[in-house]
Amino acid sequence: MTITAAPGSTSSNEASLSGILFLPVLTFIALAGAAAGLTTGSADLSLAVLASELWGAFIGAEAADPVARTIFLDVRGPRVALGVAVGASLAVAGAVLQALFRNPLAEPSIIGVSAGAGAAAVATIALGGMISFVSIGLLYILPFTAFLGGLVATLTVMAVARVGGQTPVLTMLLAGIAITAIGGALMGLMMFISNDEQLRAINFWMLGSLGSATWGAIVPALILMGLMLAAVPMLTRNLNLILLGEREAASLGLSVDRFKNIAVVLVAAGVGAAVAVSGMIGFVGIVVPHLLRLVIGPDHRVLLPASAIGGAALLLWADVAARNLAPPAELPIGILTALLGAPFFLWLLRRAGRDGAAW
Repeated sequence: MTITAAPGSTSSNEASLSGILFLPVLTFIALAGAAAGLTTGSADLSLAVLASELWGAFIGAEAADPVARTIFLDVRGPRVALGVAVGASLAVAGAVLQALFRNPLAEPSIIGVSAGAGAAAVATIALGGMISFVSIGLLYILPFTAFLGGLVATLTVMAVARVGGQTPVLTMLLAGIAITAIGGALMGLMMFISNDEQLRAINFWMLGSLGSATWGAIVPALILMGLMLAAVPMLTRNLNLILLGEREAASLGLSVDRFKNIAVVLVAAGVGAAVAVSGMIGFVGIVVPHLLRLVIGPDHRVLLPASAIGGAALLLWADVAARNLAPPAELPIGILTALLGAPFFLWLLRRAGRDGAAW
């Protein structure tokens, strides 16, 4: 199953219009998820209190309810901000990879990007003797080591899977399985040499969670994810050209290899930073962009911002569910996204088989 598009066609323009009209709906869902994330939890607070305290903090007024303001700004605020950034980064990364491979099955966790970033992050934690994200040194080192791990994994998959100028989906998936296995083995080795306290921290981190979010811990990663999200929209025209085929894109003046390298570096930066602070959260990058592509079409001028908003909405609501399904315990968010994404991935594979995709 390949993704095809005709960026200049009437149907593409109609899809873009429907996507623009759909963006406010996605935005409302994301804002509702942010409000739910700020107001629900062990201490439920009303929207009125939220609005009052946020406005008071904005104008510098004294807090009417100091406890509520602390909860909003210092406890749940960074968690919501992290959910927005991680969800948007993973979904946009998935959309970009699906365009580069011209296949809707491409996704950071499936083709090994997350495993490469995770292995580098776990190695940084274990070899650095760290058990949390509170060290200033680790705060700045971890996102960049995860970025390098994700970059190496992505470049390896692209090099191995490329056959005769094409990237067959079966080869891509098998290369991703191999890279994921290597990443898992490296993570297992790091866990083997870790002490009990480190081991517990790494195990919880691998399941994926936003629970460790504090402003000091997430700012370096937010900067890296923000740079990726800010740069990717400049790639929309070239991503649309790639969907026509690499030869066609080259004939229209695109330096395909140079463009793919730039896109891969951006994806690795965003995914690496996301993995560093939230752990292994899979399937966001396959569920969100593919569903949106079915609704609004493949035009990346609309698909990328829609994916960013949709990914943020999905992760915000998943985090709300993780905190409220089994209180006072908190479910790892990676479990919820896997329960949602894995059946969707199986459906995609089945659909690819029915459509007679070339494997």
